[in-house]
Amino acid sequence: MTSKSNSNLVFVSLGSLLVFLGLWEFLCRMGFIEPLFMPSPTQILARAVKMIGDGSLVQHTLASTRRVMVGFIVSSLVAIPFGIFLGSSRFFMAVFDPFISLLRPLPSMSWIPLSLLWLGITETQKYSIVFMGSFAPSLLYIIEATKSIDPLLVRAARNLGASNLDVMREVILPGSLPQIIAGLKVMLGIAWTCIISAELVAAREGLGFMIMNGKEYFQTDTVLLGMVMISITVMIIDVLFRKFERRLLPWTRQ
Repeated sequence: MTSKSNSNLVFVSLGSLLVFLGLWEFLCRMGFIEPLFMPSPTQILARAVKMIGDGSLVQHTLASTRRVMVGFIVSSLVAIPFGIFLGSSRFFMAVFDPFISLLRPLPSMSWIPLSLLWLGITETQKYSIVFMGSFAPSLLYIIEATKSIDPLLVRAARNLGASNLDVMREVILPGSLPQIIAGLKVMLGIAWTCIISAELVAAREGLGFMIMNGKEYFQTDTVLLGMVMISITVMIIDVLFRKFERRLLPWTRQ
């Protein structure tokens, strides 16, 4: 019964999307919408076919995806152990809290001038923007997830003779991982915001560059195509992330 209900909801979602696209196309063809400002779905599709044919769409999409994933993975690999460590230690949290508080409010755009000065228009500069834009928020998610572990569970494990390593492996990690994964999924979206910001300012390829280039030549269909590709790419990565989450945390399946 549940699977049939879910299937019906999928059809409802697809139907609403088709109605929206059909209305959009109709208004454009009837002249109610100026194509220069909002091209029709068929115009955007035609631009997509053309850019797929010359390979540029795939090139831009892969460039942005690579930058996001490299910066995000490096940020996560640093933030996860560091966040668990700080969340488990009040003393070291007090030591590092002023620096985290200073970094947390800084948006990714604020790092672009310095990163260009230090690294130039390089791939490393793009990775650094994603890293700096997602590291501090990820760290805070992980610290809070670690702090949320019931201290009674930690004390009970220690009373039963568990070492610090055992407590970390058997109590803290299993208890905090669901919240950590949820936080990282949010940060993956922020990582995309970071890289698009960087590519809009200084890049020779990528979806942000593609959007900016389309704007310069009044190719609104290219701009909208770039926006659509960002959404599609994020949705695909999110599906893969969910599959990874189910494998890593099988006890959270519903």
